[in-house]
Amino acid sequence: MKIAVTYDSKEEVFQHFGHTEQFKVYDIENNEIVSSKILSSDGEGHSALAQLLENENIDKLICGGIGGCAVNALTEAGIEIFAGISGKADDAVNSLLKGTLEQTTSPNCSHHGDGNHHHHENGHSCSHSCH
Repeated sequence: MKIAVTYDSKEEVFQHFGHTEQFKVYDIENNEIVSSKILSSDGEGHSALAQLLENENIDKLICGGIGGCAVNALTEAGIEIFAGISGKADDAVNSLLKGTLEQTTSPNCSHHGDGNHHHHENGHSCSHSCH
């Protein structure tokens, strides 16, 4: 099994799926982490990120905020989503393996609701439509 986590420079779960520049990808065997690597995404947008994860044969995604378009793209790729997660990436994966990580697949990034959005958060803005 492979688990991907949206990842930031502080080793924490990055909080905006569509803008993540890195994933930490964990290889799991017998319910234990056997290896991990950093996968660069260049923050390409939700459709490209979903395709990147599908190409890496990811089974499960742990992330912070995620919009409806991304949820749809990941679900179509067969990737199970654990959203609304914060804290250290390694801790989140260990919680998932223990069965204590709460699964959420609903969009939890409210500015994504209408498919077109504009917002300013931490000095960035984004605007796109679902395709």
